[in-house]
Amino acid sequence: MNIESVDFFYLSMPEVLNIGDGSQDALLVRVRAGGLEGWGECEASPLTSIASYVCPMSHSACKPVKYSVEGMPLNSKEDIYNVSNTVRHNSSDLLQTDHTLSGIDIALWDILGKKFNEPVYKLLGYKKAYPKLPYASQLFGDTPEETFLKAKTAKQSGFKAVKFGWGPFGKQTLHSDIAHLTAAREGVEDGIYLMIDAGAAWSNSVTAANDRLPPLCKIKAYWLEEPFANMELGSYKKLSESVPGVALAGGEGCHNFVQAAAMIKHAGLKFIQIDAGRIGGITVAKQVADLAQVNNITYVNHTFTSHLALSASLQPFAGIEKDFFSEYPVELKSLAKDITQNKIVPDSDGYIHVPEQPGLGITVDVQSLKKYVVDVEIKVRGKIIYHSPKL
Repeated sequence: MNIESVDFFYLSMPEVLNIGDGSQDALLVRVRAGGLEGWGECEASPLTSIASYVCPMSHSACKPVKYSVEGMPLNSKEDIYNVSNTVRHNSSDLLQTDHTLSGIDIALWDILGKKFNEPVYKLLGYKKAYPKLPYASQLFGDTPEETFLKAKTAKQSGFKAVKFGWGPFGKQTLHSDIAHLTAAREGVEDGIYLMIDAGAAWSNSVTAANDRLPPLCKIKAYWLEEPFANMELGSYKKLSESVPGVALAGGEGCHNFVQAAAMIKHAGLKFIQIDAGRIGGITVAKQVADLAQVNNITYVNHTFTSHLALSASLQPFAGIEKDFFSEYPVELKSLAKDITQNKIVPDSDGYIHVPEQPGLGITVDVQSLKKYVVDVEIKVRGKIIYHSPKL
């Protein structure tokens, strides 16, 4: 079979707030081939990614992503690898390429799984999928009191691991940050993994990050995530060697394999966090997971949107037993919740499981999404080159 069509759907909440919450809009990708339909999700600016798919060619290395996708064969995983490589070759100077490719790649794996009646993780070479321990991923509260209540709620909900990030943390005073850290630990109490995400608040300032290490140690933070901007390798490495020390996590900002490899080899990380919807899809995320094993780095999925994205993010490391943490956003906007009919929910022991159904094992709720569709039309020289397809 060949790839017959690729459709993008720009979805959005009525109001998008200036907060670190990626569930406020979405870009879904629907691919059709051989009578089958696959779905993917890009972790990217929707309108920008749509434009990269249809934009006029600038030169031989700056073709629209569409040039390398539609009409291509899709009968094996090698065909998906070929699409991935061809897109990068033909669109290497188009900087949105990997973000746009991500959703397409995810949808291609979804279709291939349905074709062979296998879950994606088996197509990737894993014999079985191991349970993952979800950490309740959420933003810091506006006040320490709010952070405490959020932490307490997560504990009462049965989560054995909790992560706080973004919000005011790292943007105010050291005293304020300590208050939030203390509130988070007091809310979840002892015996629960507590992770902290600085949201790259300190850019490349090792001094600012160092100041937070003692209080992070005091609350027994399991890791400090993204203290610096992506690829600030020197700052990451220097902080990783600081005393007292906290394990560092990072990598969600990587949008290709080379960046992820550099973070693994040179940043002093203990945890590499990869978003399949950003790095180029499941194909590249699996390559990073393999490299992480060789370098004794723990692979963790990054996801902060729908359960379609959650399933996609789990596939690349589903068969790695020792890498058992999974990000699990608990404050999703209604849009992200409505994307899928079925959800991946913790079992009675607090673990989540990769779907065993063919493909990603997730059903998109088309009817529920119609109210979120943003109508888009792109016109060049008076000719319409893109308009929103029917959902």
